[in-house]
Amino acid sequence: MSADPERADVSDLESMEDEEDSHKTKTCNEHKEQNEQNLFATLQDKLNEFNIDHLPAPVKRRIKALKQLQLKTTNIEAKFYEEVHALECRYYQLCVPLYEQRSNIISGVYEPTEEECEWESEEEEITNDLKSKVKIEVKDDAGEKEKNSTKDEDVKGIPDFWLTIFKNVGMLAEMVQLHDEPILKHLYDVKVIFLEKNPMGFVLEFHFSPNEYFSNSVLTKEYHMKCAPEADDPFSFEGPEIYKCKGCLIDWKKGKNITVKTIKKNQKHKNKATTRTVTKTVQNDSFFNFFSPPIVPNDTDAYVDEDTQALLTSDFEIGHYIRERIVPRAILYFTGEGLEDEDYDEDGDEDDDEIDEDEDDENVSRKPAGGLKQQDDKAPECKQQ
Repeated sequence: MSADPERADVSDLESMEDEEDSHKTKTCNEHKEQNEQNLFATLQDKLNEFNIDHLPAPVKRRIKALKQLQLKTTNIEAKFYEEVHALECRYYQLCVPLYEQRSNIISGVYEPTEEECEWESEEEEITNDLKSKVKIEVKDDAGEKEKNSTKDEDVKGIPDFWLTIFKNVGMLAEMVQLHDEPILKHLYDVKVIFLEKNPMGFVLEFHFSPNEYFSNSVLTKEYHMKCAPEADDPFSFEGPEIYKCKGCLIDWKKGKNITVKTIKKNQKHKNKATTRTVTKTVQNDSFFNFFSPPIVPNDTDAYVDEDTQALLTSDFEIGHYIRERIVPRAILYFTGEGLEDEDYDEDGDEDDDEIDEDEDDENVSRKPAGGLKQQDDKAPECKQQ
C-alpha cells in the first residue's frame, strides 16, 4: 500500500516547525541567562564603585583622622570594661558571706532556723489552698511517723548538692563519667576568686571533703583575661577576653587515678613468628581532666592547631559559665529552675510554635535563650581568641 504524499509533507512540515520552536526557546533562554549575567555584573560594578583608594587624597586623609578618633573611643571602651570588672570584684565580696553560709548549710555545718527556712513554693500554695477548702483526715500511725523522723534526722545538709547540679547542666553532664560520681559526692563547695589585674581574671576553687581518691582539699582552675585592643586589629575589640587557663596537679592516691587507664596490646615481631603483650597507659574520660587543660603558648601569635583550639574554646566557655551562672545561682540549678530559660532556642533551627493571632500579647510568655550571656546579665561576655 503506497504512502500518502500529502500526509508525509504535513508531517515533515510539523517536524520543521517543532525544531524551529525548540531553537527559538533555546535562543530565548540563552538571551535570558546572558541578561541575568549582565545584570549581575552591573550590580557588582556598582558595589565595587566605592573604593577608598579611588577617593581624593584630602578625603583619605580625613578618613584616617576618623579612624584615630575611633581608636580613642575603643580605648575608652576598654577602660570602661576594666572598671566594670573592678566593680564586679568589689560587689562579689559582698556576696562572699552569703556563699559561706550556703556552703555551711549544704555541708551540714549549720542548720538554718525556722525563720530562715520560710519560702512557700507554688506547689505549697496550691496544697495549702486545698487544705483550707477541704477537710483532710490523716491516719496517725505513731510508729511509722517516729521511724521516718529518725531516718530524716540522720540526713545532714543537702547530699550530692554539687553533683546534682553538674548532672543537671548539659555541658557539665557531658564531662561527668560514672566513675567520677563517687568523688564528686565529696565536693561541698565551689568558689570564685576574682583577680582584678596583673593578671585580670578569676580562679575557680573546688573544695572536697577527705576522700580515698586524692589528698587535695582544694582543686583550682585559673583563667586569665585581657582587656585591651589588639595592636594589629584594634577595632575587633568587644570586651574582656579569656586567653589562657591553668589547672592544678591532683595528688592521686595509689591506684585511684581515674583520669588514666591501662590497656594491653599484642605486638607481633616483624621477622619472628612471636608475639608479646605490651601494657600502655592512656588518658581516660573524666571530669577531672578539666584540671589539666592544653598548654597555651605565651606568644599570642603562636600557631595553635584546630583540635587544641577547640578544647580551649570549650574550656573557656565552661569556666565562664561556672563563674557567671553556676556559682551565683547554685540553688536554682540544683532544683532545675535555672535550666528553664535554656530550653528556649532563638537560633531559628526549629519551627516556631504557632501562636493565636487573637491572643493578647500580655498572655504570651516568652523566655530568653540560654547561653553564656543574656540581656539581664551585666557582666561582659566571654569570648575566645
